[in-house]
Amino acid sequence: MGQLQERYKNYREPQKFMKAGVYPYFREITSKQSTEVTDIDGHKILMFGSNAYTGLTNDQRVIDAAHRALDKYGSGCAGSRFLNGTLDIHVQLEKELAAFEHKDDALCFSMGFAVNAGVIPAVVGRGDYIICDDRDHASIVDGRRLSFATSLHYKHNDMEDLDRVLKKLPHEAVKLIVVDGVFSMEGDLAKLPEIVELKKKYNCSLMVDEAHGLGVFGKQGRGVCDYFGVTDDVDLIMGTFSKSLASVGGFIAGDKDTINYIRHNCRTYIFSASDTPAATAAAMEALHIIENEPERQQHLWDVTKYALKRFREEGFEIGDTESPIIPLYVRDINKTFLVTKLAYDAGVFINPVIPPACAPQDTLVRFALMATHTEEQVEEGVQRLKKIFVEQGIIKK
Repeated sequence: MGQLQERYKNYREPQKFMKAGVYPYFREITSKQSTEVTDIDGHKILMFGSNAYTGLTNDQRVIDAAHRALDKYGSGCAGSRFLNGTLDIHVQLEKELAAFEHKDDALCFSMGFAVNAGVIPAVVGRGDYIICDDRDHASIVDGRRLSFATSLHYKHNDMEDLDRVLKKLPHEAVKLIVVDGVFSMEGDLAKLPEIVELKKKYNCSLMVDEAHGLGVFGKQGRGVCDYFGVTDDVDLIMGTFSKSLASVGGFIAGDKDTINYIRHNCRTYIFSASDTPAATAAAMEALHIIENEPERQQHLWDVTKYALKRFREEGFEIGDTESPIIPLYVRDINKTFLVTKLAYDAGVFINPVIPPACAPQDTLVRFALMATHTEEQVEEGVQRLKKIFVEQGIIKK
């Protein structure tokens, strides 16, 4: 037996939950990502576990755009953007994203994770500092791990703690604050106005991850930076295509000089194959729809407000969420898995959140909304989940 086989032969944690019948991962779907999906057994399930906030993943206009790109450009570019993999639609999408985010320029990546994992170590190094919220996304965590800069963090959304961290750092050193605009598990927002004040006070730079803000917050869905009116004070804006833009990939937007440097020095950009033609075209069409259909964003907020109201009325603990991401706290790992399984059996698809995505005492199931959900579907989800939470003693009847 080899070294790796010897090391991992006793890793059976997932198998424990499989044996108990509550393993909640890799559930197979045989239909388009929509408000209702079909599982491998042919059952119809209400989908409240998706990040497709704009509900565009099964929009025929997006699908047709992907088909046209597939027919014109083929299935892939067979190389990186740096060499043979740049198409005219890549460049067009970058120009449109830069204009959308009110920045000079933008770069498209083949994965959202690769943006944070590559941009952060590209722009800060030895002698510099990275300062992160302690609930930042895993891609930000990995990005700071890959950097040679000194990495620091502050307590979640605690501006006094951020002030404490920043005041100890050299005024002239490059200091990059990196934060999620919307925190993907709890649904709360970064305190960007206060962060911008501290950025200016201590001579820092600021990068905001808009993965869960794009298409949801701000004018025409530009994100949390626009929502708070701080876009001009944010140096780098990151976003993904895999959520509101109904595709896969990501981007970074900023000033022309910083983007020029990233274009020629970011390893996850230079050494990764470029985003596929179909994915690029799908994201661009989704962007056009978001810009031209404000009623889609408005409906998302209508069903979000309805869901927030109903969950609170029924006694669920939902924390400080201000977004279509609604955490339903369970505060027990085993019960979190059990609730997820019981909900699935009852026709409601939700996702469990356990360590390391949260603290052990903060386990929850994540209920997320799309612009295509109806109030009737939300109500059905609330009622089915209420029955389960009451039966498990998580909330009172």
